[in-house]
Amino acid sequence: MRTVLIVLFDGVQSLDVTGPLEVFAGAETYRGGSYRIRTASLDGAPVRSSSGLVLVPDGTLTDALDTHILLVPGGSGTRRPDPLLIGWLRARGPRAERLVSVCTGAALLAAAGLLDGRRATTHWAYCDQLAHDHPAVTVDPDPIYVRDGNVSTSAGVTSGIDLALALVEEDLGRDAALTIARHLVVFLRRPGNQAQFSAQLAAQTAQREPLREVQQWISEHPGDDLSVESLAARARLSPRHFARAFQTETGTTPGRYVERVRLEHARRLLEDTGDGIEEISRTCGYGTPEAMRRAFIKILGSAPAEYRRRFRPALTG
Repeated sequence: MRTVLIVLFDGVQSLDVTGPLEVFAGAETYRGGSYRIRTASLDGAPVRSSSGLVLVPDGTLTDALDTHILLVPGGSGTRRPDPLLIGWLRARGPRAERLVSVCTGAALLAAAGLLDGRRATTHWAYCDQLAHDHPAVTVDPDPIYVRDGNVSTSAGVTSGIDLALALVEEDLGRDAALTIARHLVVFLRRPGNQAQFSAQLAAQTAQREPLREVQQWISEHPGDDLSVESLAARARLSPRHFARAFQTETGTTPGRYVERVRLEHARRLLEDTGDGIEEISRTCGYGTPEAMRRAFIKILGSAPAEYRRRFRPALTG
């Protein structure tokens, strides 16, 4: 029997708690293993989540025993945390077999010194703040979760489900995790190094209409000539002026934006269609399967065939 302790506090994000909890609870329906799940607040009193939902813990943190998985969720309550909670994490965190955070729960682990010298992530909107406040932590803003030794951190909200599924797969095997994922109607499983958000969300929307039109054109025509020269001509600007204006207004270079859009389009085709990798590489503007393979490995850390293998089982459930 593996134990899971989920920390509760006022201002916690309820889905950071219930998402992973449902994954671990789902293991009880799978033959061969289960988790004993407990929730606890500092004094054992009910807490109010950031959305107003009241959560009633099983007990107090001071009475909690050492656990297999200690999970720290995020939420608005992480902005000015109770010093007693940080002190408890500093003392008890190192004793957990696995230390896990969801979303801005990483800020609590960092405040307790538990992420020093480690690579970590959090919700994309708070990565800069985490890196600024805790320079001893190597913050990676891109992946949906990061595992560094026995410490795992995940990005915003639903990524906690992805991380919990990864832990279940490690403990109980792929079939168990797949069964739970199917029951929850979620993918098994998004690779941890998958980007947190789409190219369109990652970049700002340009203010000037010609640049906005170019952004839309890129997203609708990933297989076309999307060189700076071609895009500049569409915006009726010189290549140099276009590149500078695009980066100023969107926060990213034209080349990186195109790279993300093409990767995102290729991912969707791999997930949702049976098209061959060679056909997808042409459709998405890579030209050759090898070029697409290099792009996938560079950004996602896995080749297209492996990426498809991870996604396809969940689509048949």
